[in-house]
Formats: sequence, structure tokens, C-alpha cells
Amino acid sequence: MVKELEKDNLSEIVESNDTVVVQYMAGWCGNCRLMKPKFKKLASENEDATFLMVDAEKYPESRKLAKVDNLPTFATFKNGDFVNQVQTNKFDPLKDLVNEVTSN
Repeated sequence: MVKELEKDNLSEIVESNDTVVVQYMAGWCGNCRLMKPKFKKLASENEDATFLMVDAEKYPESRKLAKVDNLPTFATFKNGDFVNQVQTNKFDPLKDLVNEVTSN
């Protein structure tokens, strides 16, 4: 399941969950909308991780946790630490990013 961030508190969520995968997006971003169903598919396949949608324009503090300078950006966090990020509108790089933090 994918949750949408409702306040600028991503750092708290990252600290309190083992594995967090984030899609940074914006309402005007067409590629963000295209990637949303793919992101949801990965969330349904990786129920041990927390998947979040973060509006990069609404939540600047949350945006600072990853190097977000283009949208969509996908970022992973493990045990409270930033792991990696990718800016893409393709499924395979996103899947690789998620697999990096979810496979044991």
C-alpha cells in the first residue's frame, strides 16, 4: 500500500520504519502520474517496506532527505539512513532501486 505524506514529516517516518521507499512527485508532473501505478505495483509486492508519495513542492524538508532536483525522483531509506535514489520514468531502474533495499 502506498501512503501520501500529509505533512512535512518524512524524517520521522524514515526514523520509525526499517525500510522506506519514496516517490517524490508534483501535481503538474506527467511522468509522476505515469509512474504512480508502477510504484503501487512494487508496493503491493513488498509489503515489509513503507511506500510513500511525497509532494516535493509542498514538503521542502522532506525533499531535503534525498537529492531531489528532478521529478519523479525515487529514494530509498534503510534503518533511518538514506540509501540511494534514481530519477526515472522507467520501471526497471525503479524496480532495481527497490530490490536493493528489500532483498535480504
